[in-house]
Amino acid sequence: MPIPFPFDFKNPDYTQVFEWRMERLQRIRANPESLPIMKAFYKDHPAQFIIDWGMTVDPRNVERGLPARIPFLLFPKQEEWIQWFVEHWRASKPGITEKTRDMGMSWLTVGMASSLCLFNRGVFAGFGSRKEEYVDKIGSPKSLFDKARNFISLLPVEFRGGWSAKQHAPHMRILFPETESAMTGEAGDGIGRGDRTSFYIVDESAFLERPYLVDASLSATTNCRQDISTPNGMANSFAERRHSGKIDVFTFHWRDDPRKDQAWYDKQVEELDAVTVAQEIDINYSASVEGVLIPSAWVQAAIDAHIALGIEPTGVRMGALDVADEGKDTNAFTSRHGFLLEDIDEWSGKGDDIFGTVQKAFTICDQQLLDHFRFDSDGLGAGARGDARVINENREAEEIPTIVAVPFRGSGAVFDPEGEAVRGDNGRPARLNKDFFANAKAQGWWSLRTRFQKTYRAVTEGMEFDPDEIISISGTMKKKDKLVIELSQPTYTVNGVGKIVVDKKPDGTKSPNLADSAMIAYAPMEMPMLISDDFLESI
Repeated sequence: MPIPFPFDFKNPDYTQVFEWRMERLQRIRANPESLPIMKAFYKDHPAQFIIDWGMTVDPRNVERGLPARIPFLLFPKQEEWIQWFVEHWRASKPGITEKTRDMGMSWLTVGMASSLCLFNRGVFAGFGSRKEEYVDKIGSPKSLFDKARNFISLLPVEFRGGWSAKQHAPHMRILFPETESAMTGEAGDGIGRGDRTSFYIVDESAFLERPYLVDASLSATTNCRQDISTPNGMANSFAERRHSGKIDVFTFHWRDDPRKDQAWYDKQVEELDAVTVAQEIDINYSASVEGVLIPSAWVQAAIDAHIALGIEPTGVRMGALDVADEGKDTNAFTSRHGFLLEDIDEWSGKGDDIFGTVQKAFTICDQQLLDHFRFDSDGLGAGARGDARVINENREAEEIPTIVAVPFRGSGAVFDPEGEAVRGDNGRPARLNKDFFANAKAQGWWSLRTRFQKTYRAVTEGMEFDPDEIISISGTMKKKDKLVIELSQPTYTVNGVGKIVVDKKPDGTKSPNLADSAMIAYAPMEMPMLISDDFLESI
């Protein structure tokens, strides 16, 4: 059970929370036989324990007229993360959490680890960071173990299991006498050099000085390594592992935090430099990479841009399929209504064939009332045309409306080769599409870039715009945050003959499948004629 009453995270009133907790604590003390039952429940539900009894300490609250010690009420994404973390711990699987800065992850990790140690016997939780002062420094608010000591000491005595700060919290170590569990800390090159652990949390992993030494040490220390960090470019072990496709990734974006809104984001943009905003706020690994095709600020401005601009989508309703191989890549499908990118989904290509992928695309079209979709016809996607034909033949036999499947060949020639990619001015001739783009893929990505640029200018600068030439990303999409990150991954260069070339996977990053399907959805190409014969005969 989450918070049992409405709670405003932006304007918190903790009076009701304290009253609710006090009433429950009085009932427990009046009926002590209920305590073992509650502890048994909290053993497998650490998030609920934090909501019910957890406290945090934030000296910054005083200037806002709030107490420094406040109830630790988790918002939905924090609850989701704890469940995700525990599932990976139980399955002995590693994980990576990429995050926006100032998301409360330090408190969340120590609160979760403390809760698991309080109610599970023999748990050994390891924590590491690049500097010792970030792991344990008495009285330092940024120290992980100082937070943990505060978290435990502020719990009702019934749940501390005989814990005492003086007896059970020496430097770089927190012991739990009732369950014989422990939390241990390490720093720098010493991370992973200690005893084996049930799980190990590496804080701000992207900023380790010698990460490969840590990688080697931790490989023998734990079966559940969990890295948590804001990005720090691509040239580090954290980024390499995050983009390897071999480790599960949890994304903690600022839009997941109900305390933050567009005004908060605008303040960050005003106070911080563009690279810091892109990297530490927008979770953009390519922020400092030259030639980023679509800057993250442009993508952020496009989220619910239609609402900000007060316009409604009109025009074509269609989809786009990026076909994966049968390995670690995923299939991705984008649904579009005019300028509005309405939805996006992905699923594994492992254990399935292209026919099954095309069938799923048809199912999505039926569910979302799309009468046609484009598909990537390069590589394995080439077989999708024949599969779509077979599926449509079966639909015709069953008198089900067919769905048009249109191939998009990124390696092929550009669309409208004689069209102007860059208008001529000051006596200079125009640059034609055939002279400006190396292939259809480069043209498609550049067209998407132009849409985002026009959207950014309309939203942030109030420039006039044509609704048919912008793009808006629905803020309700489940995969929105992942798409946003992927859209700023590709880079561009100019080849030896002056044509634009797009690199989707710079520095060995994983293929941006969601962004690829979005590009295909908006790529300039011929639209199929979908007007019925009956309609044509009536005019």
